[in-house]
Amino acid sequence: MDIANEKILENPINQFMSWHADAAEAGVHEPDAAVVSSVDDDGYPSSRFILVRKIDDEGFLFFTNYNSDKATSFSRTPKVSLTFGWFLLHRQVRILGEIEKATIEESDDYFKSRPRGHQLGAWASPQSQIIDNRDVLVSKYEEISRQFKNKEVPRPENWGGYRVRPSLIEFWQGQPDRLHDRFRFRKVENKWKAHRLAP
Repeated sequence: MDIANEKILENPINQFMSWHADAAEAGVHEPDAAVVSSVDDDGYPSSRFILVRKIDDEGFLFFTNYNSDKATSFSRTPKVSLTFGWFLLHRQVRILGEIEKATIEESDDYFKSRPRGHQLGAWASPQSQIIDNRDVLVSKYEEISRQFKNKEVPRPENWGGYRVRPSLIEFWQGQPDRLHDRFRFRKVENKWKAHRLAP
């Protein structure tokens, strides 16, 4: 797709939603998947895939274990990047922003919407901790299953959401002639400013 003459939307969140819809319609596997990158204890970049569950003008919302390695890195340095790659469409979106915990209500509401097995798994897994073998997880899962048998599974206090509030969003569209299209939106004084970049 050549976007040289296509009108780019003034609000990058709306532009993102348009591309996200294109990815879903095209059959991209897990269009909500993104790489979130942070900085570890030794100053190294640390990246992993997550699934973004909500996107709006407030930012990009995902959920995880608050005791995980990534959560520790978020607490220490609350600035991250998100990268979406929709390779079927030759598109990438790169996002920089500050990260913060979601509200308790947001975390509770999303947890309630999860399948029961996922809820039990959130209790059973000591994420990022060393375990002897898989049997440890299975045994803990079975224990939690018995504990909450015929009961609603509450959200663990160490599990919840994070929101990335973007300050920069860059759209990349690949082209056969390698003259790729790049548009960067940067937030300045609470307003988005867009520029085309050379590839």
